[in-house]
Formats: sequence, C-alpha cells, structure tokens
Amino acid sequence: MEIAIVLIFVFGYLAITLEHSTKIDKLVPALLMMALSWALIAFGLDDFVNWFDSDKHEMVNGFASLPHHSHNHGASKMLLFESTLLHHFGKTCEILVFLIGAMTIVEIIDHFNGFATIKRFIKTKKKTYLLWIMCILAFILSAIIDNLTATIVLITILRKLIKENKDRVWFAGLIIIAANAGGAWSPIGDVTTTMLWMGEKVSSLELVKLLIIPSLICMLVPTTIASFLKPFRSNFEPPNEEVNEIKHGSTMLILGLSAIIFVPIFKTVTHLPPYVGMMLSLAIVTLFGEVFSSRKFSLNTLDDKSTIDENSHSSSPIFKALSRIEMPSILFFLGILMTVAALESLGIVFNLGKSVQEAIPINYFVILLGFGSAVIDNVPLVAASMGMFNLPTDDLVWHFIAYSAGTGGSMLIIGSAAGVVAMGMEKISFFWYLKNIAWLAAIGYLTGACSFLLFHSL
Repeated sequence: MEIAIVLIFVFGYLAITLEHSTKIDKLVPALLMMALSWALIAFGLDDFVNWFDSDKHEMVNGFASLPHHSHNHGASKMLLFESTLLHHFGKTCEILVFLIGAMTIVEIIDHFNGFATIKRFIKTKKKTYLLWIMCILAFILSAIIDNLTATIVLITILRKLIKENKDRVWFAGLIIIAANAGGAWSPIGDVTTTMLWMGEKVSSLELVKLLIIPSLICMLVPTTIASFLKPFRSNFEPPNEEVNEIKHGSTMLILGLSAIIFVPIFKTVTHLPPYVGMMLSLAIVTLFGEVFSSRKFSLNTLDDKSTIDENSHSSSPIFKALSRIEMPSILFFLGILMTVAALESLGIVFNLGKSVQEAIPINYFVILLGFGSAVIDNVPLVAASMGMFNLPTDDLVWHFIAYSAGTGGSMLIIGSAAGVVAMGMEKISFFWYLKNIAWLAAIGYLTGACSFLLFHSL
C-alpha cells in the first residue's frame, strides 16, 4: 500500500510539472493526490507497521500491535489516524486562511487603484535606472505583499511605461529574480517562508536578520550584471495615457501594506497564530474600504435604483476582492500540503530525512533543494523538509531552507509562482528565459547561498 501511495505522489507530481503541456490546471492532480492518498491509508490502516506522530515529531512505538478500534477511547490505529488527519488539516487551513486574508487585502488595495501611486513616482527614461527601480521595488514589495502579487503589480506598471514586449521581457526576468529574493527574507513574502514561520521553524525577527543580506546579494548581483547588458543600455519613451486616479488610492495603499506588516508584530506580542492577526488586519482594511466607498447622496435625488445599487452586496469592496483572489492556488496548496502530510504520517518523509543526513552534509542537501525548487514546486519540497528534520526553532538549517527554496526557483521560469505568472502575462518562452535569464538567477542564488554559509561559519 505504501508503494501505491508513493506512486500516486510521483505520477501526480509529474502531472503538475507538465501543466503547461497537458493544459490541465495543477489543482486537479493535487486534489486527486490528496484524496487518493488518504483513502488508501484508510483502507490499508491495519497493514501499516509505522506511524509518525507529527505533533511530537517521532515514530509511534508499537503501532503495528495496536487494535483497529478500541473501547473507552483507548489507543487505537483509527484514533491515531483521525487525530493525525485533523492535525494536518488544521495546520494546512491556518496557512490557507492566512493567504486568503493577505490576497483579499491586496485586492482591496487594487480596487481603489492604490498601486497607481507607485507609477507616479517613476520619472526616468533610462532603461538602466528603470531596471534598478523595478528590482528594488520588487525586492521590497515582495517582502510585504508576497512575490507573486509584487510581480503582477510591477509588470502591470511596466506595461504602462514600455510599449514593446521584446523590451519588457528582459525587465520581467529580473523582476522575477528580485521578487523571489525579496520574498525569501520575510515571513509573509513567500508561501514557503510563511509555512516555516507558521510551523514555528523560524521566528520573524531571526528570519529577517539572517536572510536579508544573502537575499539582497541574490538580487544585487544579477541586477548589477544585467545593467551592463545591451537591452538595458538605451532609453525608452513612455506612452502618453491618462492615469485613472481614484480617491483614497494612496491612503488604501499605505493602510493595506501597513496592515500586512502588522501581522508578524501581532504574533510576536500576543503569541497567537498568524492567521488571527491577518483576520484583524483584513477587518480594519475592509472597514476603511467600506467607509471610503460609501456614496454620498441627498434626499431629493434618491430613487429606487440608487437604493438598490447602494444596498447591493456586490458593490462592497471586500465582495469584489474575494471574487478575484486566486482560489485555484489555494486549492492547489490544500492538495499538495495534505498529500505530503499523508507521506509524512506513514513515516516515509521522516525516514528519508534520516537517510539524507547520513549520506551527505545537510548544507549540501539544502543547496540541492534550491536547484530542485527550480524544477519542482518549492511548496512540497519545504513541506517535506519540515517533516524530515527534528531541529529546534531558528536552527540555521531552517533559515537556509527558506533562502534556498525561495530564491532557487528563479533559475527556471516554471520554478516559482512569480515566474509562472510573468510567463503568462508577457508570453515569455521557457527557452528564452533559460538562455537569457537563468544564468543570472543561478549566479544570484549561488552568491547569496555562499554568503549565508560564509557569514555563519565565521
């Protein structure tokens, strides 16, 4: 039965990596993997000899000799199965609710056209200067609103500045590198760092302190090299178009970003799970959004139609924001995290981790994990590593995993969510990226990784 579950994972993951060839959204194989894996565990529960207690992070002694059911709530295989499933589902839902809150805040900002404020500050006509502005903004924004959203926002702004797609793709490639580097040093900048933070593998202050310099190097080195390349040596002429400014846009941008930054502070002060702070931030941002979007009217102009429009649920900013968030991504994360949890529950992931630690130095493994994240999605890689190693909170290995998984995906355009969304928005070819951008991303990843190891070996 274990072999069948592993094969389901392998074939399911193959379907995920071939998403662009098969044209089947990756959430489909992810959800199939999750349902089939846990179904096979339920059917073959009496045949398994190993069971991993994720709460205590140790193998359950004498699992094979336990009865299937027991009276008076005694120890049994079924009780362990149900408690383990509930444990993993609860931990996964904490991450998903957190992500839904963050996505909704970003969509509310966009509802008020808040990101147009950023474009008004870009005055240069030199491509080199624009490159540095975009990369610095990507590095900072991705640490606050996550690397995927930062990439979408900056490419949208880029389209308003540069007309030709053949010029924009170069900027988009460097934005991917900078956004992934920026997301690695923030607990809210990338799904994988969020997972490690919410799983209490890293603390927010230590993550920032240990990774900001390696991540900055990962962004600075490729950007510096790229600024000497021919595509960035000329000037550009931005197209003339009117910016549709909405009242309170700047206010909502500042409020929304501040609300997201507040979440790690709330967790540090209250020690409550991060999703609680994110829900508080969402409530505050929504409250201001509702107040700012409410229309003023006079009694002598009020008619039946305006009453209907005013009371319509669909006119609410949060309703529009919730209708635009990436639910396929949320369901994908649910499927993939619960599938890895199934493998972890059988002790497969834990035993693999023990074998890795015996075979090669752990730092070499983490560097290889970064290269692996360029080919395989970094979410399951990090989820698996969290079940492999029994290390204390803020151990350097956890921070190195956060860096490697977050920045290594830049080496292929399909290796990160930021790359995939840029690929779709600007029609970037896989092989064009491999030829022109991958080597810059590899240099940035390796120099950042070497700086991390160097700083902490002194």
